[in-house]
Amino acid sequence: MNTAAILDHFRTHGAPLTLSRAGAVTWDDAEFHRNAHADDPEQYLLLALVPGVHESQRARVLLQMLSSTRTGLGRDAADIRDKATRALLFGLPPAQVVTVLLVLRRRRINHKHATRAILGFVLEHPDAELLIAARRPALRDCFEHALGKNTARDCARRIAEGDLDSAELRRKLLRFLVNPGAAVDRVRQLYAPGTYGVPVLTAPVAPLEIAREREPIVTVTNRGDIAATLVHLYRGGPEFELGPAVAGYIADAVRGLPRLPDHVALVLDTSESMRGYGEREWALLSQAEALRLVLGHVCEHLTVIEVGASQAGPTDLATGLLDALAAPVSDNGLPPGLVVIVTDGYENRLPGDLARVVATLKTLGHRTPILLCHAMFTGSDDRTLRDPAPDLPSAGFWHQDDFAALLPWLFAHSPAGADWIRTAALSFLAQHGTSAAA
Repeated sequence: MNTAAILDHFRTHGAPLTLSRAGAVTWDDAEFHRNAHADDPEQYLLLALVPGVHESQRARVLLQMLSSTRTGLGRDAADIRDKATRALLFGLPPAQVVTVLLVLRRRRINHKHATRAILGFVLEHPDAELLIAARRPALRDCFEHALGKNTARDCARRIAEGDLDSAELRRKLLRFLVNPGAAVDRVRQLYAPGTYGVPVLTAPVAPLEIAREREPIVTVTNRGDIAATLVHLYRGGPEFELGPAVAGYIADAVRGLPRLPDHVALVLDTSESMRGYGEREWALLSQAEALRLVLGHVCEHLTVIEVGASQAGPTDLATGLLDALAAPVSDNGLPPGLVVIVTDGYENRLPGDLARVVATLKTLGHRTPILLCHAMFTGSDDRTLRDPAPDLPSAGFWHQDDFAALLPWLFAHSPAGADWIRTAALSFLAQHGTSAAA
């Protein structure tokens, strides 16, 4: 499985998954998802939990997993898939999940794990009452698809008649549920007469990524705690106070993240342009240094090559890249398995040199992944004229919160990156429990 290619597709392809009134499913990359699932179903599913993945891609992964059989799957593997599937069910906007469930109905897909997922969402969602009020016909169709129309209506009849102790009701419906008592009330609501169409909820009940409020005006000190503290340090603040504060913020940022056993070489631009001036002085350099410090804690072997370190000389990214590739082997005998270039994009010594070196390395068959990370002041910075090597895979970052998505993207290109992402995803499932409906 090409983890980097799949993750890149998940991050960049945002076309929605839709179902028309006529029943036509718009899924423009279905073949891509089928192939990725066939290569490694579990890793494919866990990649959908990585921060930065488009919600529409997560909806596709949910559809692919619910559409696929689990024949011959071991108990541990099935448990991981149940947890990750439940995380997607309650971590996506409800409208997208309803679309996925309706596609399953349209395609007449009804595996047992799909039945449990449908019933769990329709009957045990914390906001099921509001969802049913908004989408009663659609959710009733999903309910009847999960159990079969006749079985579903028989269960609804028994519930309406108060026959809640029926062995048939337990066998046909209640055995699939975590909270049967609440589900009974939801079934009554599904078949109750009356109007529907109140506004549907748009926010997931258990978001896969934390939505953080940010200041309306970006300054050098509201782009994350690590960078803000470094700015105060660069301005001459007391190191005996600020140094421990930086260490504490780094510990918070990397808490719960596994260690990457690979050797990573970091080419760090510390030139005058990275320092900046005026109101933006230290903004880029502090954020770049924050990334370096985080990588130093997450990577077992990190080699840092500074370019323009005097902050007065020119930015020589090409020489920095060559130095990184020639870095001595790490303590465990590994040469760099990944090179990361962090810069604001200004190459003021022999402009275009980095692009020429990258092209030459490609011609020579050099296989070490090389990635470019643009340090930015805000998320809306225009990087068009600040791309010293257009052929390199690149990503921008401006806030400490961006590290959550940036690290998996970087490590996906390294030899042990797939295992790192899997471990991080399993840790996320263990910490959050995915019990949104409980």
